[in-house]
Amino acid sequence: MLKEPTLQTTLALLGTLMIIATLLPLARLDDWWVRIFDFPRLQIAAVSVVVLGLGVFLREDAGPLHSVWLALLAACALYQGWRMLPYTRLHAKEVQDSEGADAAATISLLCANVLMGNRSAEGLCRLIEENDPDLILAAEPDAWWQQALRHLEISHPHTVQQPQGNTYGLLLYSRLALVDARVRFLVEGDVPSIHARVRLRSGQEIELRCLHPRPPAPGESSSSADRDAELMLVGKEIKALKAPALVCGDMNDVAWSHTNDLFCKVSGLLDPRIGRGFFHTFNSKWPLVRFPLDHVFHSTHFRLVAFRRLRHWGSDHFPVFIKLSFEPDAQATQDEPEPDAEEQQEAQEKIGKAA
Repeated sequence: MLKEPTLQTTLALLGTLMIIATLLPLARLDDWWVRIFDFPRLQIAAVSVVVLGLGVFLREDAGPLHSVWLALLAACALYQGWRMLPYTRLHAKEVQDSEGADAAATISLLCANVLMGNRSAEGLCRLIEENDPDLILAAEPDAWWQQALRHLEISHPHTVQQPQGNTYGLLLYSRLALVDARVRFLVEGDVPSIHARVRLRSGQEIELRCLHPRPPAPGESSSSADRDAELMLVGKEIKALKAPALVCGDMNDVAWSHTNDLFCKVSGLLDPRIGRGFFHTFNSKWPLVRFPLDHVFHSTHFRLVAFRRLRHWGSDHFPVFIKLSFEPDAQATQDEPEPDAEEQQEAQEKIGKAA
C-alpha cells in the first residue's frame, strides 16, 4: 500500500487517465473527444513518468494488479516517447541542409496565425521586417487585419485575400509572382484554402497550398472528419501533380498524429522538423501546454536553408519561418514517403466521410 491513502488514490486516477489517453487514439475514431488526445503526447508522457516513479518508490507491498498497472503505465510512456522521437535531435533529419544555395532558387515563408481578436499588428510587422520573407501567410484575419496589413502590398504586391469573421480567413502576400492563384472551399463552405503556383526568381514554378482546416474541438467540430478530408484531398492532388510543392498553414493537427503521418505519405511531402525539434507553436501563452500545430511541408525537390519558430508577439500562436532551396538533385538523396494499399484506402475513406 502507499504510505498516504489520498496520494495513492490520486496516483491511481492520474495513471489510469494517462493509460486511457494513450489507448483511445489507437481506435482511429473521428470523434473530437478521441482525437484531442493526439495533441498532448509530451504532457501525457511526462505525467506518466512522474506517476510511475512515485508508484514504484512509494509502494510497499505491490500486488499483481498494481504491477500490471505499473507495466501498462511504463508502456504508455515509452509509446508516447516513440511517437515523438522523430521530432527530436535523436532522429535522423528527413530534410537535408542546403549548402551554397543559389539565391535565385530560394523561397522563404513566414506563417502566422494572427488570432482574429488580437490587435497587436505592430508586433507581427516587426517580425516580418526582421525576417524579410518572400511570402507571408496570415491565418484567422478579419477585415481589421486586412486593413492593418495593407501596407504589405507595397513590398509584396502579389496577394490572395480572403478575410473572414469566423476565424478561418486567410491572407497571402508575396514578392514572388503568383500564377493561377485562387481561393477554394474544398470541404466546408466557410473554410477557405489558397491554391497557387509561385514563380521563383530563377523562373521555376512551384505548387503552393495554404490551409487552415477546422479542428476537432468543442464549439468547432464534433469530429476530425472534415479536417482530415481536406488534408487528404490536398495530399492526393499534390501527389498527382508530381511537381515541386509547398503546403503550409495552421493545420489544427499535431506533427506526431496518425493523420499527419498519413498526409505525408499520401502527398509524398517531407517535414523539415523531423530530426530538428518539436517547434511548438500553440499555445504561446501557456508554457506547459504547447503543441506543434503550424506546419510547412515540401516535396523532395528542396533542401533546407533555415527553419525557426519566431518569438511571441501577441497572438496565441508563435509564427514559423522557413527558407528552402530548390535543388532538383535532392530528389535522388531524399526519400519520398509512400503509402501502402491500406493507407491509400484509409485516405480515400477519410475523404468519403466528408462528402
